[in-house]
Amino acid sequence: AYFQASAEDFSGIPLIGVRERVLSPAQRLVKRTFDVLFSGATLILISPVLLLISLAIRLDSPGPIIYRQKRVGEYGKLFTMLKFRSMYADAGNPSSEYSKQRFDPRVTRVGRVLRRTSLDELPQFFNILRGDMSIVGPRPEMPGLVSRYDWWQRKRFEVPQGLTGWWQINGRSDKPMHLHTEDDLFYIRNYSLWLDVQICFRTVFSIISGKGAF
Repeated sequence: AYFQASAEDFSGIPLIGVRERVLSPAQRLVKRTFDVLFSGATLILISPVLLLISLAIRLDSPGPIIYRQKRVGEYGKLFTMLKFRSMYADAGNPSSEYSKQRFDPRVTRVGRVLRRTSLDELPQFFNILRGDMSIVGPRPEMPGLVSRYDWWQRKRFEVPQGLTGWWQINGRSDKPMHLHTEDDLFYIRNYSLWLDVQICFRTVFSIISGKGAF
């Protein structure tokens, strides 16, 4: 087993916490190498697509091309996740009651296409290059939702958070939110580079089918 030590302060008393690492140092190195090579090559290949989407967003409605939102990453660290803007600039908080509804009136015409095809997620390849995210892993969560997590659900933050993952290829948005964490923990317990490669390929088919994406 691999263990990680962390220093914490409890009422002025220094404590050393020791917990088992989910991924070994070698696994982390392999995963990071895969992320950098995959995301770098993908960004080069899809650069014309990124330009076309940016132009379409600009022509469709006023506002920024890229939407930025705070998400919880590995070990609970906050980072700014990037997406192509799919809502009107004055739509308000995307995490409100309309979020992830199939007929959200705040979504633009171009935004509907981007969401249906998951193309709005493409800027996250830059997050991956920066080390904020991984290609495969539990989906980065919004801070407000994390605050309501049970202790066992927080295990999902002990690996890099991902652009795609096990639950995305097993139901995506059609699946109830409370079942996502169980899928994430399944991935964590069974991690391997080969599993990451399989999830990447199956993600492509999920996107093509459009199942659960809106």
